[in-house]
Amino acid sequence: MPATGDGRAPGAADLPGAHDGAPVGHARNRPTTGPATATPPIPHPRSQPARTAHGTRHPAHLVEAGSVPAAGDGPADGSTPLRLLVIEDDASDAQLIKAAVADSGTSIEIHWARGLEQATQLLAQAFPATRRGRSRGNEFGCVLLDLASPADLPHPSDASDGLEGLHELLRRAPHIPVVVLTDAAGAELGAAAVAAGAQDFLLKHETDGPLLARALRYAVERKRADESQRRLVEAELRGQENARLQRHLLPTPLLDGAGLSFTRRYRPGRRRALLGGDFYDAVRTDDGTVHVVIGDVCGHGPDEAALGVALRIAWRTLVFAGLTGETLLTTLQHVLEHERRSDEIFATLCMLVIEPGAAVAGPDSAGTPERARLYLAGHPAPLLLGRDHPPVTLPSEFAGPALGLLPCHDGQAAWPAHEVELQPGWRLLLYTDGLIEGRVGAGSRRLGQDGLADLVADHQSAGLTRGRLVDSAIAEVEELNGGALTDDVAVLLLERNPVQLLLG
Repeated sequence: MPATGDGRAPGAADLPGAHDGAPVGHARNRPTTGPATATPPIPHPRSQPARTAHGTRHPAHLVEAGSVPAAGDGPADGSTPLRLLVIEDDASDAQLIKAAVADSGTSIEIHWARGLEQATQLLAQAFPATRRGRSRGNEFGCVLLDLASPADLPHPSDASDGLEGLHELLRRAPHIPVVVLTDAAGAELGAAAVAAGAQDFLLKHETDGPLLARALRYAVERKRADESQRRLVEAELRGQENARLQRHLLPTPLLDGAGLSFTRRYRPGRRRALLGGDFYDAVRTDDGTVHVVIGDVCGHGPDEAALGVALRIAWRTLVFAGLTGETLLTTLQHVLEHERRSDEIFATLCMLVIEPGAAVAGPDSAGTPERARLYLAGHPAPLLLGRDHPPVTLPSEFAGPALGLLPCHDGQAAWPAHEVELQPGWRLLLYTDGLIEGRVGAGSRRLGQDGLADLVADHQSAGLTRGRLVDSAIAEVEELNGGALTDDVAVLLLERNPVQLLLG
């Protein structure tokens, strides 16, 4: 319906149906009778809010597009009213919506737009207020869209389904709940609007004030629930992607032909994480030498996890490039110094180089001892699990400093090798300090390396081997600690196995 020059539709001021409690849209087709003052006119954009005969503010403020309510126009009780944007091309229906809202007794501030273009301008002005650190008071809480209003689109669709305006509104303001109005003949269109993304639909001739207010509140809560569900699904998808990424960052040992069984367990200290600052790897080079490493970046956050992955990949690359011993560790420290985010970050490391030896006939036969070189950079020494003696902690008197603590160029950072003889049927348990720093009981006593050796000996005497041995040891450490360990834990059990390689 065309508007007059003062912003009112013809006859908008003298609608007999424009009174409190009148159904929305009830008087659009009724004849105009009675005095012209039966209903207050639609306020001018710069006019003051309508007042009752007693001088008190009306619960609903109708503001035409482009105007802003004066400060203090909210309810007297100080609560924040729902800011409703009504998209309605008929001024009389807009006035009826105001009357219905007033009849509901709900604090609703109405803003009126004649079409999508005006509505888009109001929405664009309100949306920037939701940026971080600013008030959300200017944001519209809901939109009431009359489907009978022209779509007001620059390029209307040829195949019209009656929902062009709704589709465009949802595209322009996807974050705002929408309730649509339709007549009795358009009930199916209203249901289609809900299926298209609206939160609810109302029939004009059946809608009074309480029903309208209830539908608006329901739409707001349903939109919040939908947004929460959407964010939950997005978080779950991100979690799944992160889990897949972290799994791929854990190494696959390359020990084909080594005749070794390799059992590993890895538990990050962070909740809902698969990767921590601990790292490990094991490879066999073409000359038959087996290289094993286990390390621990100080801390167990995402930055430390990323640094641990970088060190592990660099270690494998350097091994296949032919580096070993102190040369490899010096180069690895340079990698750490360039990759760490702070000079205080360091990493402990244990590296084992097992030289190729004579074939072992069997676990119970008298085979040839093997020789290995042990390098320690501030890391706990491994446990040697023999067949005829309790676990023994390998010597650590040749241990050097942790990577990143001392500069390499002045000769202070040195990691000499310790020669180890491995008897037939040997087993080596390598671990990070998260396993031995758990508490024992309610006091401040820690498990320590000797406590771990005694604990593993008990489980060995019970006949546990390989994965069961490692799992039961970790479980008892956690039980002694009174709960899950807070630090990252990595455990490797490497065993001479003359049969096919086993990865546990």
